[in-house]
Amino acid sequence: MALTIFAVMVVLLLLGFPMMIPLIAAAGLGMFMVFGSFGQTETLVAQMLAGIRPASLIAVPMFIFAADIMTRGQSAGRLIDLVMAFIRHKKGGLAISTVTACTMFGAVSGSTQATVVAVGTPLRPRMLKAGYKDSFTLALIVNSSDIAFLIPPSIGMIIYGVVSNTSIAELFIAGIGPGLLIMVMFSIYCWIYAVRNNVPAEEPATWGERVTSFQKALWPLGFPAIIIGGIYGGIFSPTEAAAVCVLYALILEMVVFRTVNLRGLIATARSTGLITAVVFILVAAGAGFSWIISFAQVPQAVLGSIGIDQMGPYGVLAVISIAFFVGCMFVDPIVVILVLVPIFAPVVQSVGLDPVHVGAIIVLQVAIGSATPPFGCDIFTAIAVFKRPYIEVIRGTPPFVIMLLSVAVLLIFFPQIALFLRDLAFAK
Repeated sequence: MALTIFAVMVVLLLLGFPMMIPLIAAAGLGMFMVFGSFGQTETLVAQMLAGIRPASLIAVPMFIFAADIMTRGQSAGRLIDLVMAFIRHKKGGLAISTVTACTMFGAVSGSTQATVVAVGTPLRPRMLKAGYKDSFTLALIVNSSDIAFLIPPSIGMIIYGVVSNTSIAELFIAGIGPGLLIMVMFSIYCWIYAVRNNVPAEEPATWGERVTSFQKALWPLGFPAIIIGGIYGGIFSPTEAAAVCVLYALILEMVVFRTVNLRGLIATARSTGLITAVVFILVAAGAGFSWIISFAQVPQAVLGSIGIDQMGPYGVLAVISIAFFVGCMFVDPIVVILVLVPIFAPVVQSVGLDPVHVGAIIVLQVAIGSATPPFGCDIFTAIAVFKRPYIEVIRGTPPFVIMLLSVAVLLIFFPQIALFLRDLAFAK
């Protein structure tokens, strides 16, 4: 049964159908194979609706909307100017500024694709002019955007939290450690690259320019303060934080900066609505698919065939890491989370793994896969935004993928990278 269902999904994908169609078709086929008819269609629909019912999912369109507003406005540019003022004069400073800017914008958007657009669009021309190769520049932007998927407000963490019934607040703070570790490793590599290729540093900014850039960035820096301070200060939940972020973005871009007018807001809302519809259809289809394969005990059969029941915690984490990494090389990250998390959930519970630690590993692997050939979604975002050929975009990827996988290995063997801040914030 499992082979038949997955074969149907692969065929439909190869035929060019959007991911929601293979999921729904596979769920329908599974229902027919289990019950011998389509008489349980109402139950399947009920399961799909239940998948999009959790209130926590409201945070997804809210954070997407806030990120879209900021991308249209000045927030991203002001954050970039702040980073550049303090780092650009160092060896490799422009590249390090790009990594840091991706981290900072990720902390206010939670979206890898929004980060590629908001940071890559202004900084790529500057890096090319400074002497960086385009292959390095594109790979740096695409892979640095992974950090946005880890640190709060991570949309990946929200989806994982809903599917696995894990605290989103704990997941948010658990992503900070791995995200900062990636930023440091990428920054060191940028310095080494600049030294080896003799890339000149830019002129240092004056302290007057630094003070000015800091003053201009104070408003955008309010986003992470709202998200992290508000949630862990007990002022509001992650879902409420998302709503506050939208209100803050509206005030910032429409009233303070006056860069977004009513027409622009309507266009942004329309774009957010389209993205949200796609996300929620995927979530619903994934919930229906997960229900039918769980009912048919497909996860137990698949995992039993590889002997995962006899593996210890490290073995289980290794299998999970490989499965999510490979899955996201071919399929949308949200779909991979929706399909694979329910499959591995019983094993995670049986070996006593911390679901927050597992969530940090899964979201990291999802982020890596989304920027890895052949079909990582961030690669195609970069192709569309920068109008560069596929080969050029992926040429400089290997060193970054190696560093990201190194962080994944460290996270498996040293869980405190993710759990230290969580344990500190939620000490009992």
